[in-house]
Amino acid sequence: MSKHVYVGMSADLVHPGHLNILKRAAELGDVTVGLLTDKAIASYKRVPFMTFEQRKVVVENIKGVVQVVPQETLDYAPNLQQLKPDYVVHGDDWREGVQAKTRQRVIDTLAEWGGELVEVPYTKGISSTQLHAAMKDIGTTPEVRLKSLRRMLAAKPLVRFLDIHNALSGLIIENTRVMTDAGPQEFDGMWGSSLTDSTAKGKPDIEAVDVSSRMVTLNEVLEVTTKPIIYDADTGGKPEHFVFTVKTLERLGVSAVIIEDKTGLKKNSLFGTEVDQTQDSIENFCAKIQAGKGAQATRDFMIIARIESLILGKGVDDAVKRAEAFLDAGADGIMIHSREKEPTEVFEFCARYNKLENRKPLVAVPSSYNKVTERELIDNGVNIVIYANQLLRSAYPAMMKTAQSILQHGRSAEVDADMMPIKEILELIPGGK
Repeated sequence: MSKHVYVGMSADLVHPGHLNILKRAAELGDVTVGLLTDKAIASYKRVPFMTFEQRKVVVENIKGVVQVVPQETLDYAPNLQQLKPDYVVHGDDWREGVQAKTRQRVIDTLAEWGGELVEVPYTKGISSTQLHAAMKDIGTTPEVRLKSLRRMLAAKPLVRFLDIHNALSGLIIENTRVMTDAGPQEFDGMWGSSLTDSTAKGKPDIEAVDVSSRMVTLNEVLEVTTKPIIYDADTGGKPEHFVFTVKTLERLGVSAVIIEDKTGLKKNSLFGTEVDQTQDSIENFCAKIQAGKGAQATRDFMIIARIESLILGKGVDDAVKRAEAFLDAGADGIMIHSREKEPTEVFEFCARYNKLENRKPLVAVPSSYNKVTERELIDNGVNIVIYANQLLRSAYPAMMKTAQSILQHGRSAEVDADMMPIKEILELIPGGK
């Protein structure tokens, strides 16, 4: 009777190292591959390039694989306890680092029925990290980028977006990655902010930068990045104009657009009731949402409705009423905005929003209540957090400091330590090295 062998894999980019492991597993018996789901992979690194279904087709057609089952968590134990394999086969590159605890858990679980862990030596000359970097160098397609936000929302408890104002800021978001106690952390995508785009062009945030000009910035970012983009369309303009914005964004591969339920000359929301701002009627705004949804060519593009009720002092009741109406009109998500220093009213809205029958992804922008943690946002049901202007706001003081120092000292030597070396700049830019 054949022995049963279990191999856990993500199989996003299959290379000779994976095939070597599967070959060794097949020598030991009938191979079952536990294919990690998108959610399992996203718990310790980025969402995979290929969907679960695509990866499953690839693995099922590899010689020696008898069956493929989903592995819902990074922890092998649930599948192992159900299948009770004689062997688990894995590469020997998980003895240290983030997967060391997972390895020990496998050993302890196998011991319950006398199973054995077989480790295959790491295949030299093959690096998943280098393959991923090569994929980024090649770039992505509009279709793949467009779909990526919905995939992330399905796989992760919270996705984080950071503001862009030019291609360089997009590259920062694309490449910044840090190690924490919770594992590697990075931004999931980019927020195409009208505020930061306008400010970078030296114009006020009153929709003074027209859509064509903003599309130029967007295209520059799209050319050098792969992560999803959420576009800030302010009020969206007239419904007749908004439909063309939707078509353009979708064609470019932008994942979502956010429009706010205000009318008239745009004023930044953080001014609140200090300036004259008019909220659109529920009926008119629903009609705009419906017009935008009717213009879509795919089911992947998202139109998210931004509610200004808390900004304008109309309270949570009005915000919830609008949320329900906008969702019923076809909105793919809701963004709730507040200029309070504490998240109390936002969390009150979250609690009521989470009970709505037609609930869809919820977006928060903690610009004013910036002491709130991502863990608190998750606990209150927030699905997308947007850090809406932090990159631009940090860039301006740094540039001002440099300019003042050069004037003060009559040379640039004093600011060398604060500046990025030219070599690193060249290495950052694709094709610059």
